Amino acid sequence: MRVDVVLRYVGVVMLFIALFMLLSAGIAYVSSMDSSFYPLLLSALLTALLGAFPLIFVEKKEQITNKEGFCIVVGSWLVACLVGMFPYLIWGGEFSLVNAWFESVSGFTTTGATILRDIEVLPRGMQFWRMASTWIGGMGVVMFALLILPSMGRNKMTLSNVELSTLAKDNYRYRTQIIVQILLVVYVGLTFLSTVLLKLAGMNWFDAICHAMSACATSGFSTKNASVGFYNSPMIETILIFTMTTAGIHFGLIYATVTGKRNNIFRSEVTRYYLGMLLAGALLITVSLFAAGIYPTLTSSFRHALFQFVSLVTTTGFATADTNVWTPLAIIILLFGSIVCASAGSTAGGVKINRLVLAGKMIRTRLRQQQHPNAIIRIKLDGIIQENEFLHSVMIFIVTYLMLILAGTVVGTAFGVDLMTSFSGSVASIGNVGPGFGEVYSLGNYAGLPFMVKLSNSMLMLLGRLEIFGLIQLFFIKWWR
Repeated sequence: MRVDVVLRYVGVVMLFIALFMLLSAGIAYVSSMDSSFYPLLLSALLTALLGAFPLIFVEKKEQITNKEGFCIVVGSWLVACLVGMFPYLIWGGEFSLVNAWFESVSGFTTTGATILRDIEVLPRGMQFWRMASTWIGGMGVVMFALLILPSMGRNKMTLSNVELSTLAKDNYRYRTQIIVQILLVVYVGLTFLSTVLLKLAGMNWFDAICHAMSACATSGFSTKNASVGFYNSPMIETILIFTMTTAGIHFGLIYATVTGKRNNIFRSEVTRYYLGMLLAGALLITVSLFAAGIYPTLTSSFRHALFQFVSLVTTTGFATADTNVWTPLAIIILLFGSIVCASAGSTAGGVKINRLVLAGKMIRTRLRQQQHPNAIIRIKLDGIIQENEFLHSVMIFIVTYLMLILAGTVVGTAFGVDLMTSFSGSVASIGNVGPGFGEVYSLGNYAGLPFMVKLSNSMLMLLGRLEIFGLIQLFFIKWWR
């Protein structure tokens, strides 16, 4: 494997990140040159310098091998998180070394968890950088999947097979430029639409674009300590529910629907399960909250239940209520949604509804085979027959995912964190959800967690965003030969 080639492509990513740091510095400049201007400007220059070195000294290569392409993807995420620390460390405040790492990883992985006790004290330039990092992360994971992985061939690693659904594989027939157009139309278009709607609903332009970027990236970073609950606006919540729900659908399906193609949202089996889960979960939570008297009316119960459930299932993590005081049934449903999450091919993390549907079909097939041992039963998803090898990889992923949640819970409790905080924090971290329960509840933060638990949760965020095996594989020395 040619390490110099990997560094060259990672350098391009660093230049892209430096551009957004410079844009954030511009926001700081027009905001009366607030205290984040020089930290962001210095960070942009430093990141650009580090990214330019490989471009200058490494010759451009037309072809990259499978391992090189794989390392470009994983290396870009890791380096992005490292250079993303620069603005936080230079600015100071609550950003110690581990806190800056946690905030940077949380942003780029679109987790949305924060160590900040007072978000509103941040100057506008730093606020925008937080949103920019999470917007880059949301766009980046789809960009890498559709642009880099296809160039590595069809029969490559398990990562590409389990991350991309049928329509994403169909997109492999498109030229690279068409795939870029899909990303631009859906991601940028949804961000623009959400920004305008939020402005019309009462937000100022800065808050509108920040929350739109966060919602489209399914991150959950907010400019307010009380998150979306600060506005107490049913209209704003409705707009964000639409944005979050849409961002949780496969981007290829959204593009196909907008352009009038046959493979669209209305024909997608996965999307029907996804939307059905959102509605069913919200209704169950509504009944539970109303029966317990937490909210006085069914309308208010449904309003908060729908927003919180959509927020967690799409791994966004916005909050309008203190979910710590909700009923045990509501908390269990929210945890279930935080584990399953939205569709593959979206900006959401988690196990993905695709895998849950396939797991359910595999269980049903197993029961039918017990009744009819000689029967040959093929499993289909969206009308496509799924190969046994692919189904096997789905189950391996789910088992590994649950084992990592257990490992994160053990680490948390070992360092003195209570069980609910440790477990829900691990679920929220590996699922890139953000809020959990206990100390890390919907209106709380991760500031009070011990040093080692912050590092553990950061690792879970990266594992979840890189589909587990993408990151783990780098630690096997034999693979590098």
